[in-house]
Amino acid sequence: MSEPETETEVAPPSAAEVSGALEALLLLADEPTSELTLAEAVGAPEAVVLEALESLSAFYDETGRGFELRRVGGGWRYWTRVEHADVIAAHVVGGQTGRLSQAALETLAVIAYQQPVSRGRVAAIRGVNVDGVIRTLVARGLVEEAGHDAETGAAVFATTAAFLEKMGLGGLEDLPPLAPHLPEVAELEAELSALASPAPGPAPSGVPDADSDERTTA
Repeated sequence: MSEPETETEVAPPSAAEVSGALEALLLLADEPTSELTLAEAVGAPEAVVLEALESLSAFYDETGRGFELRRVGGGWRYWTRVEHADVIAAHVVGGQTGRLSQAALETLAVIAYQQPVSRGRVAAIRGVNVDGVIRTLVARGLVEEAGHDAETGAAVFATTAAFLEKMGLGGLEDLPPLAPHLPEVAELEAELSALASPAPGPAPSGVPDADSDERTTA
């Protein structure tokens, strides 16, 4: 009597075997793609996909390609190298409209470093009304509501995954430190509060000023 045939277990593909398919998928991607999504697409374990992606990234660095493979915003995507920024800016970015205004950039920076932060706090730090600017940032997908302040109930805002993607950051921990010459936010707010406080008026008539040299006599 013959032995029953057993199914032969198929070994998962290796990192080298899926590298080409990963390159093809990432070339078509218009946003960072997670390891899980890529693993499902090529039929390989996430660990194998991660090994292949890291190998591709190292290969591009070693061979001096004009692009690099980076993990940002929770996924992987191709990026042009920073040393070619001037050429790219002149060819693609130059003359285009729709860039963020200086006010929007400043507001975005405050939210990025202070998030989650309320509209009122951002306005206090910048010293101007920021309602319209925040609406612009929300419309651009760079900022979103992230709950409400526990004390005031005001909506608070935080940056989005799209912000990390456009900045080329893997996470908020990758934000560069604030320039050392900039005042701390707490100090800046204290200065704004002091400026907003009413100046002391003149002493009432008949009451000697505390700094006056005048003395009363019996």
